[in-house]
Amino acid sequence: MQFCDECGSMMHTEGNTWVCRSCGNEERRDSQAEAAMALQDGQQDDGAPAVADATRDSTETMREPCPADDCDSDRADYEMIPKPGGSYEVRLFTCVECGHKWRES
Repeated sequence: MQFCDECGSMMHTEGNTWVCRSCGNEERRDSQAEAAMALQDGQQDDGAPAVADATRDSTETMREPCPADDCDSDRADYEMIPKPGGSYEVRLFTCVECGHKWRES
């Protein structure tokens, strides 16, 4: 597979030339470089790539009084979690001082 040096699009062969269908750039084919390209049979399948979970480590801090009786903190980390099967989200709070957790929907 050859990619265009001008725009980065995948190039296609036309005779002895690689042609970019996006920008029209043309390059002569190099048989030695093409022989070094890996064929699909020689490639290794490592499985599906890992997908980032947007709900993890996405906390923010805000001014919110802690409801714990023995805590005077007015700062809490929070994260928004989609409610299963629902059309709204739940805000989960964690006090930055005592670690008390509570939710608001």
